[in-house]
Amino acid sequence: MIKQLRKVGNSNALLLDKPILELIGLEENGRVQLVVTEGSLIITPADPRLVDPERFESCLDHVVAERREVLRRLAQ
Repeated sequence: MIKQLRKVGNSNALLLDKPILELIGLEENGRVQLVVTEGSLIITPADPRLVDPERFESCLDHVVAERREVLRRLAQ
């Protein structure tokens, strides 16, 4: 999935869709841990919570349905 940074004041923000937040167990205003490894940024919840497997599957299905064309192109 490709996301675009947005200018917010003197900074840039990465906006995450609600289904993505739900997939990783984050809520609005949740805290995240950032790690930079070999040029990649890894974002993980600072205070992880358990995610219901059925809800996870539902959110994943939603994201895949919305981004089907992008995912198809990435798979080629």
